[in-house]
Amino acid sequence: MDRHHQQQLPLAKCSRQQCTEWVFRDVPSDITIEVDGGAFSLHKFPLVSRSGRIRKLVAEHRDSDISKIELLSLPGGAASMELAAQFCYGVNFEITAANVAELCCVSDYLEMTEEYSKNNLGSRAEEYLETVVCKNIEMCVEVLQQCESLLPLADELKIVNRSIEAIASKACVEQIASSFSRLEYSSSGRLHMSKQTKCEGDWWIEDLSVLRIDMYQRVITAMKCRGVRPESIGASLVNYAQKELIKSSTLWNQSTQQKVDLVQGASEHERLVVETIVSLLPVEKLAVSISFLFGLLRSAVILDCTVSCRLDLERRIGSQLDMATLDDLLIPSFRHAGDTLFDVDTVHRILVNFSQQDDSEEDMDDGSVFESDSPPSPSQTTLCKVSKLVDNYLAEIAPDANLKLNRFIAVAETLPGHARTLHDGLYRAIDVYLKAHQGLPDPDSKRLCKLIDFQKLSVEAGAHAAQNERLPLQSIVQVLYYEQLRLRNALCSHPDDVPKHMHQSWRISSGALSAAMSPRDNYASLRRENRELKLELARLRMRLNDLEKDHVCMKRNMERSSSRKLMNSFSKKVNKLNIFAHGSSRESSSSSK
Repeated sequence: MDRHHQQQLPLAKCSRQQCTEWVFRDVPSDITIEVDGGAFSLHKFPLVSRSGRIRKLVAEHRDSDISKIELLSLPGGAASMELAAQFCYGVNFEITAANVAELCCVSDYLEMTEEYSKNNLGSRAEEYLETVVCKNIEMCVEVLQQCESLLPLADELKIVNRSIEAIASKACVEQIASSFSRLEYSSSGRLHMSKQTKCEGDWWIEDLSVLRIDMYQRVITAMKCRGVRPESIGASLVNYAQKELIKSSTLWNQSTQQKVDLVQGASEHERLVVETIVSLLPVEKLAVSISFLFGLLRSAVILDCTVSCRLDLERRIGSQLDMATLDDLLIPSFRHAGDTLFDVDTVHRILVNFSQQDDSEEDMDDGSVFESDSPPSPSQTTLCKVSKLVDNYLAEIAPDANLKLNRFIAVAETLPGHARTLHDGLYRAIDVYLKAHQGLPDPDSKRLCKLIDFQKLSVEAGAHAAQNERLPLQSIVQVLYYEQLRLRNALCSHPDDVPKHMHQSWRISSGALSAAMSPRDNYASLRRENRELKLELARLRMRLNDLEKDHVCMKRNMERSSSRKLMNSFSKKVNKLNIFAHGSSRESSSSSK
């Protein structure tokens, strides 16, 4: 408002020497209008002929011949009053997007309507707003900027709503038009949409970043209702957050006492920005990058945003955790000086959200889940990625002396058992924890090492664990046992002696492969193994039937023959055909003698 006062100083001191060109110089002024401390020396007749409010005030004091009127809370202040006065005097000036909102509000305040004069200021401003401003997004944004200082009157006059609806409608139309422009025919003659990194219909993203957060929230909400693409909404939110949060980020580094109030004000503004952006995030996955979500979560923790805001971010991050990196998970802890270096509890809640989502995705009908010839489940690939990420995270936070055992185990146990195909990463993290916490009691060490499935260790990790003095004795014995078992199986299994299908079934039944599978894939492999075993039993049954038939035929020949020579030769044939009595051939030969 100081800027307006400085601009109106010559007008406030209106005299014969400092009178503006649009005031009648040959007729002395007979009324003074005071607005926000500034004085306008004007004439009653031009004002009364256009303004119903001034006409009523003059009529009320006709007997006393009023010469001064003070207009309290005039929308737009002295600048708006100057434009209204120029219009009353018939001075031409241009209505633009920068002043149309002020003109609409001041005309409503001064009652400059068609009731008092034809083609009055109110109708002129309304016509310009409807026919010019609402056809252009940039003008609508400029009008909304002007309305920020004209609330709540701008809302009552529907100026804000009309501008917002115009922006949302225009953005949606331009997006549809740009989508049609991207349609093209492929080599096969099919119509498809060409891929572009940024759609041409999203140029409005930069324009919206100049709005105040409350206006911006209303615009984005209207766009979502209109059906603007979630990717475009997400890009706009990212652009707005970067500008608003970086704008006052330098205040965080101020250490002087004079800046305390500014820092607190900036914190309140940033907290409002973060909470509003989180509430505007699209429900669709991948609308914004996961690194942006982690950035919002860090800001929410620092600014102490509401619990619902942080929980919403944790749920969104959990739904696409497989795209995160180790740097994303390393959220600093800002709570207490004696706490851990990183916010382990927040990461644990994110992992719980991820695990619950994985369980809900696997709760499907039996026909789709236990399909024997189905391809590997996509969730298994996601689990493998997240398990590696979690193991690296555990190894990163393990050296922290303030990290309690229960919190470490809680993070490690969040994922299901079949998520880790190998336990090398988990073993490395536990080894780092044991090395950093050498005073850990034996029961706690045993409890920690129970997390490791030593059967899933690689050869190199198993060799390291067998010589690791930090492990409990029971764990080392388990490592040596599985290493012996692996060595014996490697020596006993020869591909030339064992059939191929039996070798595959041994690999599955040994546990080394099945332990690395998800329940769905493990069930499918067991069904295939069951079919192969049934086929093998059918072959053995057919062979046994053939042997029984041969035995019946030979027995008949024995009864018909009375010669001992034939009996001896017959017994020799029986011994040769009996595949189950190789060990008793020597006894039968001695008895025959």
